[in-house]
Amino acid sequence: MQVSVIGSGSEQEVRAETVGRLLAEGGATVVTGGLGEVMAAAARGAKSAGGTTIGILPGESRADGNRWLDHVVVTGIGHGRNLAVVASGDAVIAVGGRYGTLAEIGFALTLGRPVVVLEPGWEVEGTQRAQTPAEAVEFALAAARNARVT
Repeated sequence: MQVSVIGSGSEQEVRAETVGRLLAEGGATVVTGGLGEVMAAAARGAKSAGGTTIGILPGESRADGNRWLDHVVVTGIGHGRNLAVVASGDAVIAVGGRYGTLAEIGFALTLGRPVVVLEPGWEVEGTQRAQTPAEAVEFALAAARNARVT
């Protein structure tokens, strides 16, 4: 099972790291955009629990990925890689974020991926809201098990 963690903002790193750790403890591989802030924190959290991480980078060099990635995919397509990030997850958790995160939420919903928004976050119809990292992970793992992408 793979869960994509999306978002940005250094102020969200503690919560993102907790999400990553709890996902790994729940048996999920963590997929991110592979760069810093929320993406690095989620990967760091997953690695702290012995989990597996995948980073899907916007550029053309694996060296741009954060140090907590097990597998790196370089795309060379900039923000277009956001589609690959959410398409790679059986469910998606949004932690903070700006317009790129909003685009990822839209892509995920269009693809039929369950999306959990960790409060405070974007208010988008069709997403599930979670008050804590533990609740976000609980919702995402349940949704991923029920909507497994093949």
